[in-house]
This record gives sequence, C-alpha cells and structure tokens, in this order.
Amino acid sequence: MIVVSSCLLGIPCRYDGTGFRRPDIMEILEGRDVLPLCPEQLGGLSTPRTPCEIVNGMVVGKDGIDHTGSFRRGAALALEEMSNFDVSVALLKEKSPSCGSCLIYDGSFSGRVIKGTGVFASSLIDMGVPVFSEEDLEGFISFLM
Repeated sequence: MIVVSSCLLGIPCRYDGTGFRRPDIMEILEGRDVLPLCPEQLGGLSTPRTPCEIVNGMVVGKDGIDHTGSFRRGAALALEEMSNFDVSVALLKEKSPSCGSCLIYDGSFSGRVIKGTGVFASSLIDMGVPVFSEEDLEGFISFLM
C-alpha cells in the first residue's frame, strides 16, 4: 500500500481549496493500492484555510495563530488510519508543513524554502517508512521497482 497526499490525486484539500493532480503521478500509481490521506483535514482544519508554515518548531498560520495541535492530531490520525494497511512507502506533497519530506517553507510567508520536514512526514520517517515527494518521482519509481 502506498500512502499518497490526497492533494496529489487532485482532491481539493489544499489550504487554498485546490488539488494538485498530476497526470504523471496518476500514471505511476495506476493499478497500485493507494491510501490517500490529508493530515491537515484529519486534524480538523477547514478547506480552504489560512496558509501555515513551520516557525521555530511550531506550525503557525499567516494570521499568527498556532495550529501545531491540529497538525499533530492530524498526523496521529493519519498514522492510525495507516495501521489498518500494510504501508510500504509514501508519496507526499513537498514544502507542505504536514507532508514536506525534504523542503518546507521557511516561516516568513515569503515563498522561500528551507531544508526540513513536515509534521506527518517526520512521523513516517521516524517509523521507518520511506518518504518521497512529487519532486523526486525518479527515486519513487526506483523504489517501486
């Protein structure tokens, strides 16, 4: 089973109410068992919602409100959902404060990115689940082979 950020499948769950469906990802996943998850929605955040970034280890909205609890709750509920399946790998949305696997926004809400991992991606990595992003499809495909 492959865990996939729901937004990468085109499900409109991103902070701005959109999805991020990519034909190349759909082609790679065709015929495979996929578990779509959006930890932010699972954590109780609405769609659309205020953009959030990680600032000093906390997930803060552009409006200054601390959403760390919702992000942690969402990651925990996503892990709970995963426990019902034999998950071998995850394909997550890069730069997301939940799903970023290598890069996240720097907390300045200026579009700059830094090395870092989102709350859910960190949990998966800690569990030993290989995590890839849509920016490393080559590595993801190699893993699947």
